[in-house]
Amino acid sequence: MKKTVWAGIVFAVLVVGFVMYSSFRPHPYSCNVCMVFHGGRDCRTASADTRENALRTAVTNACAQLASGVTESSQCENTTPESVTWK
Repeated sequence: MKKTVWAGIVFAVLVVGFVMYSSFRPHPYSCNVCMVFHGGRDCRTASADTRENALRTAVTNACAQLASGVTESSQCENTTPESVTWK
């Protein structure tokens, strides 16, 4: 095989390995967030390396279910969560 094919295979293996490593390693902070926006309510759980990232990810995931469009998503994400439970 050509060198470029081998380089592509090695690159793909490295990328897949990194994604698997970062997805399955334990994250020290985990929280459950409930958001209320435009009469809807949704709760999501997220884990991350910092409290801020865990909270932001959980809020973003909940708002993805409640809001439609960029403007509403931004408004939802700037709304104070109904509840935050740290695990």
